[in-house]
Parts: sequence; C-alpha cells; structure tokens
Amino acid sequence: MTTTPLAKPILITGGTGKVGSRLIPRVLAQGEPVRALVRDPESEAALRLRAAGAELVAGDLTTLDAAGFKDLVDGTSAVIHLAATFREMPTAERAAAVNTDASTALAEAALDAGVTRFVFASTNLVYGTGHAGPQTEQSELGQIAWGGVYPESKIAAEKSLQDLRVRRGLDLRVVRLAFVYGDGDPHIEEFMKRPLDWHSSRRLQMVHHADVAQGVLLALRAEGLAGEVFNLADDSAATLAEIYRYVGLELTPEMAERAVTEPWFGIVENGKARRVLGWRPLYPTMWQAVDAGTM
Repeated sequence: MTTTPLAKPILITGGTGKVGSRLIPRVLAQGEPVRALVRDPESEAALRLRAAGAELVAGDLTTLDAAGFKDLVDGTSAVIHLAATFREMPTAERAAAVNTDASTALAEAALDAGVTRFVFASTNLVYGTGHAGPQTEQSELGQIAWGGVYPESKIAAEKSLQDLRVRRGLDLRVVRLAFVYGDGDPHIEEFMKRPLDWHSSRRLQMVHHADVAQGVLLALRAEGLAGEVFNLADDSAATLAEIYRYVGLELTPEMAERAVTEPWFGIVENGKARRVLGWRPLYPTMWQAVDAGTM
C-alpha cells in the first residue's frame, strides 16, 4: 500500500500577532499546513492556533542561533514573515534587531535550507512624507516623519532582502500593508488614543485583515514575481471625521480650523495588486466592513 506524502508546511512568523493570528486560520481553512513561530506556545492565542491545526514552534527570532533557524525552516515549502515590533513603540535598537536583522537572518536560513519563496510584510509608512499624490510601488521613499523607527527598520529590511534576491536567488515578494483593521482587532481604538493634530478631513489608509490574508496568499502562490512589491490597501481611505463617527467621538470646531498638512501621507494606490495578483478587496472601505459586521 502506498500513501501520499503530506504537503510541506508554510512557515508563518508572528503567529500570535494581530495579523498572524487572523491569517493562519484562513490559510489552514484552504487546506495548507502551517508551521507557526510563537513566543509563548501556551498563550491563549497560540492554543487557538494549535486547535485549528497549526504546528507550533516556540521561539524568538532575535534569540535563535544558527541551529534554531535551521530547525525552524527545515521541511517547509515557503516563508510568510510577519513578525515585527511596532505597536509597542520600540527603540531604534529593538526595531533594527527584530524588523531588519532577524528578517535577514531568517531569509538566509531559508535559502540555506533550499526554501526560496519568501513573502515579507512591510508597511505603507515606508513612503514617508512629501508626496504630491497617492503613492505607487515605484514612488520614491520619502522622509520618514511619522511612525518612528518602525518604517526605517522596514526600509532597511526590504533593502537587505532585495540584496539576498540578487546575490542568492531569494524568491522575494514584498507586501506593503496599510493600517490593518477588522476581525476584532482594536487597532483603530488604539490609534485614537494617540495625540493627533490632524484636520478632520485628513485621511487614514487602511486594509482589512481579510484582504491582507488574500493578498498575502496571492503573492505567495503567483509565479515569476521575485523582487516585486505590492501595496495592499482599501480602495478608499477614511477621513478622521469618519473614524471619529465610527468610535463614537464628537468632532470639535477647533479640528476644522487646523491646517491641512500632508494630505497624501500614507495614501497608496492598490492598482498593481489588482492587475498582477488579481486581488480584489472584500471590504473596499471601512464602512463596508462595518455594514458586513466584520469589524
């Protein structure tokens, strides 16, 4: 009697993070085996992933040695690298260690193991400020004036991974995510706790977790995309006034009197993902996600 060998799992880092914990169940639901890197395998989020069928590996990318990286990637088919430090407002040293150095070390270990397909989650914040319109994947990366060391470390990681593509054949695909929301993620509410001096018409470009998942999987599966970069974002950004309405806050007259600064900050076009990947947002705007009950 012969048996069909099991498919190799996809390695997904940041398994219990805001994006990973919502992506992995969707990947598993499509019949793909998943190996998830988690820092605490006994956490509630990790136990949910295990119950859904994910193989859990305990570890931290910043403390793994060469043997640990080898064990992590051996036997996998591809890597979806989500692990990052951002929402905890890291120091420059911490951001570089997690977002840049660990990303490079993981990609090198994958190549050593013969695993070349590598999807890297970056951010629309890498475009910085000073743009005259929405940013495409070909836009110059502007001056980083918001987001602290996070976008700077992501820029450095993208450059390092692109160098590995050239030197060692890393089959890299970069997805630049807008502000991720939905599926019970408190990201919007957390954002509203920040001190903001925005005019009420200022916009925030977002992308729903469901659309992150489909974009990541499309980027993972498509052939002939080594080195390509894709913006994943809603079709329409939400104004600060709309976000206030969503969270139940009242606008003040003073907000309408503020200067309108950097109206194109963080605003990106998603046309390339549509053309090349066939990606179509399930929730093109925040309000469609609200109407669908998927916030």
